[in-house]
Amino acid sequence: MKDGQIREKDREKECLEALLSQIVPVDEVSKEAAGKRWRTVGKPLFSLGKLEQAVIDIAGIKRTAEYTLKKKGLLIFCADNGVVKEGVTQTGQEVTAIVAENFTRRAASVCMMAERAGVDLFPIDIGMVRDVEAVTKKEYKVAYGTRDLLEETAMTEAQTLKAILTGIRLVKEKKEEGYEILATGEMGIGNTTTSSAVACVLLGEDVEAVTGKGAGLSSAGLERKIEVIRRAIEKHRPNRENVLDVLSKVGGLDLAGLTGAFLGGAIYHIPVVMDGFISAAAALCAVRLSPAVSGYILPSHVSKEPGGRKLLDALQLEPFLTCDMCLGEGSGAVALFPFLDMGVAVYESMSTFEDIHVDQYEELV
Repeated sequence: MKDGQIREKDREKECLEALLSQIVPVDEVSKEAAGKRWRTVGKPLFSLGKLEQAVIDIAGIKRTAEYTLKKKGLLIFCADNGVVKEGVTQTGQEVTAIVAENFTRRAASVCMMAERAGVDLFPIDIGMVRDVEAVTKKEYKVAYGTRDLLEETAMTEAQTLKAILTGIRLVKEKKEEGYEILATGEMGIGNTTTSSAVACVLLGEDVEAVTGKGAGLSSAGLERKIEVIRRAIEKHRPNRENVLDVLSKVGGLDLAGLTGAFLGGAIYHIPVVMDGFISAAAALCAVRLSPAVSGYILPSHVSKEPGGRKLLDALQLEPFLTCDMCLGEGSGAVALFPFLDMGVAVYESMSTFEDIHVDQYEELV
């Protein structure tokens, strides 16, 4: 690495450390105020269950018990993974760019779901091997795909840092544009392989315990995928105590960008709805970098992928939805928004016991 590159990496590491120092736990006073408001709403206490808790948690994130969730955005990090050449996927690398372009044409599954839920989509080319005119922006693109992690480390540490900082910057930009809540999504052929590798290392689990068929592998393909991950980890020996090392060696640009998005939520006090397995692997990276980040994450669903539940358990988060989904793209995260909207609507607008002249329910022991 040249001197200039070393200096740039050091600057980016210092920048990340400075941003991490800004992260503080969610505001318990605001959560308490939201909980008090719920107890005055004219309905049986706690009868909306997790919806009530979500409204309370968001109050803590936003540091106010009075808020709206009218402007919603989905960040879809698009990137390619060099490990695809090892035969760990059903489709070729060219599909990443095709689907990324489909996001802009309202021709992907999540587009229809997002439209119904009132969510704006933002596909981000953080590392596709091919530029897509409607998606690619120079300021967000870190590299043209990663390297084959079976042959060499997936990324340099400098690339990993840049991708994380890009994710953080995107959250900042969206908040400045007025977005009140964000969700995470991704598109990248081969990214269940990288996510399984990262999860395996961070969780200290056997490869088989966290690795699934992704987008439809055969049983033989799954065996190949598991073997590739195992050999890559044995070769590179990522340090599970060092998130940057893990991401650089066996992760991907989309994962690093997602990690930054979760960090950005905590830095800029904006709730981030987490999608499935891949997003959860990135969320665990973010929480390992700064444990307080977990309070800023809303877990949408539990993925059908084998490692989905294990990652949620490690994050100590309980999903709202159990739908056996494994599509990715942010589809599970978008599915949560109507539920959140309904919860906020009751919280904001329903009459209180005082309004309807009924004695307030008491919390019985």
